[in-house]
Amino acid sequence: MKLWQKATGSKKEVEQFTIGRDPEFDIILAPFDVLGSMAHAHMLAKIGLLTEKDNLVLQKGLKEIYLEIEEGKFSIAPGVEDVHSQVEFLLTERYGEVGKKLHSGRSRNDQVLVDLKLYYRTAIREIVEETQELFNFLIELSGKHKNDLMPGYTHTQLAMPSSFGLWFGSFAEGLTEDLGLLKAAFDLSNKNPLGSAAGYGSSFPLDRTLTTTLLGFADMHHNVINAQNSRGKTERTLAFAMAGIAGTLNKLATDVCLFMNQHFAFISFPDDLTTGSSIMPHKKNPDVFELIRAKTNQIQGVPTTVGYLLTNMSTGYHRDMQLLKEEIFPGIEKLKSCLSMSTFMLKSIKVRQNILQDSFFKHLFSVEVVNDLVLKGVPFRDAYKQVGLEIEADQFAPDQNQLKHTHEGSIGNLALPEIQTKMNSILQSFDFQKIDSAYQKLVG
Repeated sequence: MKLWQKATGSKKEVEQFTIGRDPEFDIILAPFDVLGSMAHAHMLAKIGLLTEKDNLVLQKGLKEIYLEIEEGKFSIAPGVEDVHSQVEFLLTERYGEVGKKLHSGRSRNDQVLVDLKLYYRTAIREIVEETQELFNFLIELSGKHKNDLMPGYTHTQLAMPSSFGLWFGSFAEGLTEDLGLLKAAFDLSNKNPLGSAAGYGSSFPLDRTLTTTLLGFADMHHNVINAQNSRGKTERTLAFAMAGIAGTLNKLATDVCLFMNQHFAFISFPDDLTTGSSIMPHKKNPDVFELIRAKTNQIQGVPTTVGYLLTNMSTGYHRDMQLLKEEIFPGIEKLKSCLSMSTFMLKSIKVRQNILQDSFFKHLFSVEVVNDLVLKGVPFRDAYKQVGLEIEADQFAPDQNQLKHTHEGSIGNLALPEIQTKMNSILQSFDFQKIDSAYQKLVG
């Protein structure tokens, strides 16, 4: 039996096709469905649609279910359509008719939408925490290896001197910018849609401000149609934010795979963090980073899929939106695993020192020599030509120990405190404490 079912039901083939993978995702949404119902019940009592006694019974029952979910004892029974139905059926089974009163003033549309918003807030927090851990270690590596020089490349050709400090620090600062995108997704997830019902409001005198406060939302979607239209917009924004972080990890993973190659041999990892070959005893393959590279490419494809799912969709709810979960939920788990594995692997990275002492890399210093000539008064074009002719004649012999980079963000001035300040600022903009406080009051 379904909440919406009347005298006749759907054929088995239709039911199986339309339900799809929702049961597995509903288990993920279960704790958030209960939290939303707790807030909704409090609100119904305030406006007189529930007695205080009814509300106390519902709160008791919902807390029991919440604890069962936390302990892994909750499941959706065979024949029950979704998590919303399972929670309502459990309440009715255990506490009688009061369970049937809970759905007053809401639709499954705003119920699942609030579940998703609450889930996304939690998922974003987990991504932020994993990103912060990786950031902190990148900053540590950057400071540790600030004097370890390495080649810099453009067009995959030798370009100019770089350093491992500069390299590690680039990814650290990149993550601060990625979290800026994630904050936009968080802000959309942090708006209350509850009370929008099927997208056109309710004739009940719902107190949407109360449920906004009870669930720790920063704001609400005031217009009820816009609240429903936020489904899809939220996922699209979150998909782009995840793709941003994935792009940073992808470049890191690609560099690592390249720098581990024997022709480079700039970095290495312990044998137990690499894999071997079935026929080549010498192999140490960067399988972890190859998989990070592949998984982050998958994540970077999510915005495109989400965009296509939302194409040509008119105002209001459409069942198409169900498929958004099949892209976003696995994408979140992939991103968290890629972040945590990047941190795990980098804790064992070994950097080769004195790379640029090899005469093979002497041409990297051509710009340094040109700049020195300019500082001595030689016009830039003349200095450029002079050094170019020396290189062509194989007479270029620079001092490979001298570098004079001092400006912000260069080899000699990594600007790590400034990058740390950026991260601190973006982290403070996520008001997770308000959410924790609201949940604590609801669950007790």
